[in-house]
Amino acid sequence: MWISVVYLWMINVLTLLTFGWDKARAKRRRRRVPERKLLWLAALGGSPAALLGPWIFQHKTRKRGFTMRLLGIVLAQSAAVYLVISGNLFGLD
Repeated sequence: MWISVVYLWMINVLTLLTFGWDKARAKRRRRRVPERKLLWLAALGGSPAALLGPWIFQHKTRKRGFTMRLLGIVLAQSAAVYLVISGNLFGLD
């Protein structure tokens, strides 16, 4: 259990730092972090930070395609967590 909690903290910190790094690179007109990597970080458990990152850094807020894919990841993860918690993952009642 603790390993899961530590993992989620670490992936969320890494995701938030990556969003900040990408924003700093964008301001300096440097090579950016690919959106695919940002979405992978969200899919690997960093979705809370991926939702906060654009809000904190005012970054990727106008990218509708990115936002829609991110919301899809969050909805899929939310559904998976719900199914696991409710015990309906394998149709067991």
